[in-house]
Amino acid sequence: MRENVRDGGKAALRLAAGTPPKDALDAADPYAWTALDLGVRVWLDGGTEREISARVLGRATGLLRRRPAPPDAPVLALALCHRDGRVREAALHRLLPDHPELLPLAVIRAADWADPVRDRARDLLRGALDAATAVALAPLILLVGRRARGGTAVELLTEALRRSPRDGLVPLLRHESPTVRRFAYRLAVGEGILSPAELARTAARDTDVVVQDLCAEAALAGVREGRAAYDDVLPPMLGARHPRARSAGVTALRAAGRAEAAEAFLADRSALVRACARYAVRQGDSPRDPREFYLALCARSDDPALPSGAVIGLAECGRRADAALLEPLLAHPSAAVRARAVAGLRLLDAVDAARMRDLLDDPAPGVAREAVAALLPSAAALPEEWLVRRLAAGRPRPVRAAAFRLLVARGGVVRLRAAVALLDDPDDRLRHWARQTVQRWHAVERGNAEVGELLERVRDRGLLSDHVFKRRMWAAGLRA
Repeated sequence: MRENVRDGGKAALRLAAGTPPKDALDAADPYAWTALDLGVRVWLDGGTEREISARVLGRATGLLRRRPAPPDAPVLALALCHRDGRVREAALHRLLPDHPELLPLAVIRAADWADPVRDRARDLLRGALDAATAVALAPLILLVGRRARGGTAVELLTEALRRSPRDGLVPLLRHESPTVRRFAYRLAVGEGILSPAELARTAARDTDVVVQDLCAEAALAGVREGRAAYDDVLPPMLGARHPRARSAGVTALRAAGRAEAAEAFLADRSALVRACARYAVRQGDSPRDPREFYLALCARSDDPALPSGAVIGLAECGRRADAALLEPLLAHPSAAVRARAVAGLRLLDAVDAARMRDLLDDPAPGVAREAVAALLPSAAALPEEWLVRRLAAGRPRPVRAAAFRLLVARGGVVRLRAAVALLDDPDDRLRHWARQTVQRWHAVERGNAEVGELLERVRDRGLLSDHVFKRRMWAAGLRA
């Protein structure tokens, strides 16, 4: 939960001291308002500032009098969050027109559990939401909309934005919050506000995968409905940095009658795009086997420009016999090609453990990671001393991490021994990993005196309580 009740309570205290709402909390942050709502009831009323809370909330309760004095903004804000529903409802009647800056609290009250409070807040929003206020309140309305009774406020927001000019939706389409952008683009697509070309450009540039999928699908639907041509939507999607949009564009090449253009994406860096390209190539007017494309590229093992996507692509659709083409690529000058060659051999179940051992010392971290993944099934067969030497502080960090991962995979006393050796390591991440390992370690054999010595070292560093130490020793068949 993003709401920080303590921060909300501090904001409530600032309001209690007479601070205007715009200075008491970050009015642009929807979570600041929900935190204030919680803080007034949970933290302020039950916190250490009882005298202040009693005095100020007492003034808020004064709104129930027959002729209450006009409340100032701080008191009204506290009243809108009061635990007494009658006070919250009375505060809503005093909200407009004097204090429109407190409309965010009316949004929260629109999902209130008390029917009179909720109904009054919804009536307020229905009359107050216009193009400007709808844009300003949208993040909070969508946040409160997740609650059980929050759907009505979202419906009111939708109606207000539908009535507003097209330009009124633009700030929400560019909003930093993915949730807000998703809502805005769903509305824009449903209302037909954006052209297929605009949707395609959004699919290509937006960083949120939901928005990418939504806009790509809508752009292609516009082409199918005759509102645009493929030339309007495919170029930005095929050139997109994000694979979701690229894959949608590649898949659409077949419907556009350009399946042969999908060959350019068979060696794409994204597995999703490669899979879509293989589909398009196989389903085109002149079907081709993508494997032949990959075989031709991977046969050029001395080509420094060999795309790494072609290497893993061969493994994704090839046969075990194709591993012979991948083995020479383990010595390719490109680290990406070497890493994909290791991954491809693993996919084809053609791993040579002896060759993979040599790649643990590869200077490229990605190659070492792939080599570890290939060696994990045979970790028990690797020489422990050889791995332990690679834990030395002078080794590159990727090599040390790879060796430790393989030692941990061996389990038993080997795992404990390796972890204890790194308990005081200067590398923060390795040290944290080692400490987590010893705290989670459990004996798999009994009566090994070395286990007792190692556990004592762990306890001496404060990583095991006396109780847990005794249990670990008992499980190992040793006396504490």
